[in-house]
Amino acid sequence: MKRLLFLIFAFAISLISSAQQSVKDSIVSTALFQASYAFQLPAGDLRERFGHNSQIAGIIGYKTNKNWLWNAHLGFIFGDQVKGREELLKMISTSTGEVIDGDGTYTSLALFERGFHLQGKAGKLFSTGKPNPNSGFFIQGGIGYLAHRIRIETQFGTAPQLAGDYAKGYDHLRGGFAQSLEAGYLFMGNKRTMNFSAGLEIISAFTRPLRDYSFDLMGRDTRKYTDHYIGLRVNWMIPGYRRAPLKYYYF
Repeated sequence: MKRLLFLIFAFAISLISSAQQSVKDSIVSTALFQASYAFQLPAGDLRERFGHNSQIAGIIGYKTNKNWLWNAHLGFIFGDQVKGREELLKMISTSTGEVIDGDGTYTSLALFERGFHLQGKAGKLFSTGKPNPNSGFFIQGGIGYLAHRIRIETQFGTAPQLAGDYAKGYDHLRGGFAQSLEAGYLFMGNKRTMNFSAGLEIISAFTRPLRDYSFDLMGRDTRKYTDHYIGLRVNWMIPGYRRAPLKYYYF
């Protein structure tokens, strides 16, 4: 693992220290270190379990001098729009829908969506020429792995029914192969002070349950699901090229 991290670090340094380039005058090849945010809406089977959510991600990318785009993406999914609360907790709730804690009093529970998305992406940028040949519309596709679950948090009191391994019986963890398609606009500034992209993204994940038992179902979930995320993604980028020095002419 240490050797792998060293190789990744060395590769990143080599990209940053590559030949000096002028982004204003030519198409540059450069590493792109990106922080990403996406607001997403559910579709398909995902809509049965969750509402809208957000995703933050770290992306290491590379743009070639032919305007091809390559990215490695790791995203964290989070939200608080969880559906079917009563059905999920029916086995540990009173007739009024309350959960009793370890001290015999009512406790307060909050349900959240949590997950991650790991993918590799490739695409093409079509330059508009302004403000430079490194800016323009892009389209890219990705493949990877996506997983999501329900996280239950106790707001006050205790809930031993949901502690430790018991929580796994309620979280409905599922995951599987995912593919994505994104189209938008990428802007690289001439002075390297502002670089960003924005686009519409569609993610399709073909997931299956990863738990052996779900308490609310009184058994194992054997369904296969098709989960869709439709959202707007915005990336802020730090390019890795070194700026070419200013030219001076003496007469």
